[in-house]
Formats: sequence, structure tokens, C-alpha cells
Amino acid sequence: MVNASAHAPVPDDVRAAGRAVLVERPGRHRLVEAPRAEPGPGEVRVAVYAAGICASDREVYAGNRAEGYVRYPVVPGHEWSGTVEAVGPGADPALVGRKVVGEGFRACLVCDRCREGATSLCTGGYDETGFTRPGAFADFLVLPARLLHILDDRADLRSAALLEPAAVVAAAVLAGGPRPGERIAVVGAGTLGLLAVQLLAAVSPAELLVVDPRTERAEQALPMGATGVCAPPEAAGLRSRYDLVVETAGAPTTAHDSCLLARRGGRVVLTGLPGPGARGIDPVHLSVSQLTVRSVFGAPPAAWAHAVRAFGAGLLAPTPLITHELPLEDFAAAVALVGGGDPRVGKVLLRP
Repeated sequence: MVNASAHAPVPDDVRAAGRAVLVERPGRHRLVEAPRAEPGPGEVRVAVYAAGICASDREVYAGNRAEGYVRYPVVPGHEWSGTVEAVGPGADPALVGRKVVGEGFRACLVCDRCREGATSLCTGGYDETGFTRPGAFADFLVLPARLLHILDDRADLRSAALLEPAAVVAAAVLAGGPRPGERIAVVGAGTLGLLAVQLLAAVSPAELLVVDPRTERAEQALPMGATGVCAPPEAAGLRSRYDLVVETAGAPTTAHDSCLLARRGGRVVLTGLPGPGARGIDPVHLSVSQLTVRSVFGAPPAAWAHAVRAFGAGLLAPTPLITHELPLEDFAAAVALVGGGDPRVGKVLLRP
């Protein structure tokens, strides 16, 4: 782990007020102070322990997140861990003092998709912590108690801050339905890819390949359960080999290339979000090979529960993915690290 910045003691009066990183508009932010918000009916207030920064947060700050998926001004932060500090009317008082993580989507719970349990497909309109609601780049976070997932009292909250991306990966794994003895490939060795390797290794595949042009990043997957790594040019020679391919990179060609790696009748799950101009999937190949292609955006409660159980059982060990920890005051530097392209930079945490 690289400690990119020391944590100076925070005065009690500042802690009482509560600080938050407010992005007023693209490219402009400031650290603000405000009284600690009191949780309303059915809500809790969480003291944030750590919050991860991902590409979506970088998009919020740069101003290139898709229209309708951010509402300025906003306090970002959708990957977090913390401890329940207070509960509002109707919330269980026993939650106070518990270590928790929490879902981000504020689903309506009444539409057909929500009633199916697919809250990430809610038709009531997009609403998510850190994008349209105040997020966790702050000392405190208020959210509905129903969104919490309770951790073991011995849980490492630093590692637990990565359970949001782990839940997304869990959604992809559940969608892909891996079976013991299958050949599986993971395209991308970023945070999502390395978490995917850990969950997939638990299924005992015959082969678990990681494809990434960054050799150093890809090789991190070997002690996590991967059986081999290679760069995209080498992967081109493995066409039609894999029963399941999980794409996590979101690069311009990775969705197209992932479908080529899958065997005839194989399965492909896409989790990356490529930008405009990405190379599309060949419809002829898709039809002739009879591939099953699924996509994942966010995670429903079942995927969160899967990730939290795997974390509690020791099947998910996110700690090696964390390379930098910075205080709230260094938000801009943290965002720059995430977007800098240095392969040595893994998961960057903000620590209130």
C-alpha cells in the first residue's frame, strides 16, 4: 500500500459539523462544512470510514457523465464503508454501532422490475447515492436503512469499501452462471476484473484466463486464482475457446473481442461502460455462434448479498487492490490519480 498523504487529526468541532466534498459543477469543487444531518423516518446516519473513487466519479468531476445520470451540485461517493451512528424514526435502534455497506440505487420498489427484485432496472427514474443524492465523500452519509448490508463486527472496513464494485461483479457472475470445470476468461485487470477473478476462482474452473495489455496489472490476478494471463494480441489466438467470458474493461474493443473469445453456445457478460465510438458486437458472429450475451449496470440486492457473504467467508479479499489513501482535502489529487493511466495505481480511497 502507498500512503499518498498523511491523515492530520480532525478537530472535534469540525467532526461535529461534518465535512463533505461538494462538486458544484464540472471541474469545480470545494470542501464544505454543515451540521450533521439528522436521519429521517426509516433512515440512518453512517460515519464514513472509507470511500472508493472510480471512473464514474471522474466522469462526474470532468462533466462527461451521461445526461440524466448526475445532478449538480452533488457530493460524490458511491463506494463506501462505515459505522451506523444514528437512526431515524422507524429504523431499528440495534443498527447503531454496526459496521455496514450500502446499496446506491434508490429504487421505487413498486414498478414491475423492482417487484422482480431487479432494482437496478427500476423504471421509476434513475436515482443513486453519489450522483443524484449526497454521497460518501464526506464525514457522514444519510440513507434509507433498507439499503444497508450489515457486516461482521470483525470486518475490515478498509477492504469493505470495495464491496460496491464487488457487488457489480457478483451481479455479472450470477448472470454468467459459472460451473466447476469450465474454461473462463476475464477481460480487464482493473478493480472489477480482479474482484471477478476472486469470485470465479471459488467455482473451481478448469482454466481462468485474464486478458489485459498491462502485464503488471494482469499478473496480480495469479495469486488470486487466475491460471494464466495474456495481452490482447495473444488472446486473439484463443478465439472460440471459453465457456464464459466476463468483460470488465469498458475499452473501445473489449465487448467485441470478448464475444470472439467465447465458444459456440458460450456466455458473455459485459460490465464495462465504453464511450462513444466503441466497436460493436458482430451480429453475424453473435447469431451463428448462438452466444448468450448479458450486460450489468449496478447491482440488485441479491448481488450485494452474494458479495457480502463472499467477503465474510474470505472468498473476496479486496485489500491488495488498494494502492492509495488520501484525506477529503485531496479530492482533486485522488481523481487525478484514478485518471492518470499509471498501471501502478489501483483502487484509490478517500478517508474522512
